[in-house]
Amino acid sequence: MAIIGYARVSTTGQSLTAQLEALSSCDKVFQEKVSGSKTDRPELVAALDYMRDGDEFIVTKLDRLARNTSHLLEIVDKLNAKGITLKILNIGIDTGTPTGKLMLTMIGAIATFEREMMLERQAEGIAQAKAKGMYKGRKPTARNKAGELKALLATGMTKRNAASELGISESSLYRIASKFEKVLA
Repeated sequence: MAIIGYARVSTTGQSLTAQLEALSSCDKVFQEKVSGSKTDRPELVAALDYMRDGDEFIVTKLDRLARNTSHLLEIVDKLNAKGITLKILNIGIDTGTPTGKLMLTMIGAIATFEREMMLERQAEGIAQAKAKGMYKGRKPTARNKAGELKALLATGMTKRNAASELGISESSLYRIASKFEKVLA
């Protein structure tokens, strides 16, 4: 039996230190810096593939593992199918027990509800700010770099390298570049 940990933070500016300390008793810890809203998390997938029957999977908090109930239950189903128990340290849940399974489902539903309520309040606040003319939205960072992009592409730089150089995504690059396609020809 192995004890496997999983630590995750949403942004590169955040630190995994506290989670890694809490998971120090684990035999192996998978860690990554990626948004929890993304279901495609390479280290989580690797952890799920790595574990075997009888292993324990430990996370420090529920929101480090999943952001909504359906994703949580999907992960728990995968763990159950492989004979792996899940432990969530901050709320003392252990899916190796019937009570732990029940509590996990209930807490997952509550967490989803809280997130949806927060998003609803955020949308209401944005709508009110827009009505007052106070909300302008996010500043268009990629479009502000159109001149620089045009100059880089004119030198023969590849689109991928130009996007990397400017710190924008390739999809943003293509959206901007379509406005001056003659330069790209």
